Amino acid sequence: MIKFVLVDDDQELSSKIVRIIEKKIFKTDIDYYIEKFSSYGYSLQKVIDDCSVQKVFILDIDLGESISGLEIAKKIRKNDWDSEIIFITNHDKMFEVIYRNIFKVFAFIEKFISLEERLGECITTIINQKSDLGKFCFSNNKIDIQIYYKDITYIYRDTEDRKLIIITTNNKFLINMSIKDILKNLDSRFKQIHRACIVNTDRVNMYNWPKGYFILDTNEKVDMCSKKYKGNINE
Repeated sequence: MIKFVLVDDDQELSSKIVRIIEKKIFKTDIDYYIEKFSSYGYSLQKVIDDCSVQKVFILDIDLGESISGLEIAKKIRKNDWDSEIIFITNHDKMFEVIYRNIFKVFAFIEKFISLEERLGECITTIINQKSDLGKFCFSNNKIDIQIYYKDITYIYRDTEDRKLIIITTNNKFLINMSIKDILKNLDSRFKQIHRACIVNTDRVNMYNWPKGYFILDTNEKVDMCSKKYKGNINE
């Protein structure tokens, strides 16, 4: 899932940008969502603070009486270095100011110079870059973690601690969450293959349903594989 966050007080231009995004996404299988704002406020800050989804911010610099797109970008980069930021403006003299003040700007596009072509190229590049950069994010008052989906090998419930254990290539994480709830926060590569186990199907080399185990691409053998869930896997 990629969320496009558009901040522009020009409704006509905002609608045009939405059409450009939709045109580029249409022929892909990328899940996406577009959220529009005309100014900075509490709702936009909530989106900025949400780490559960990949985001692409498309910001107008001049937002009338609201704080500028430049200031919004500073708020984004306060805690988020992963989301992409694209500036769209008619102020070509702001180019140097932006790159001097904001870390990691993806692009600076002038509104009236090949907007559709340049923005379209940026979106295509971002989609290709972020095709496997999805993250599982979890936080409560004791823990705050972000793990790339591709690094998770499997997840199982520990019967003694009554916690979920997320196994990655080189680490493990314990969280308070149910199998049912964590599945809602993962993408389609993750499948339940046991009442207490979920696997990253991209990381499994083979399943042995009769004997109840699977083997990962790390050569680890895991004895949590039930024929009851075989239908979840397309082998």
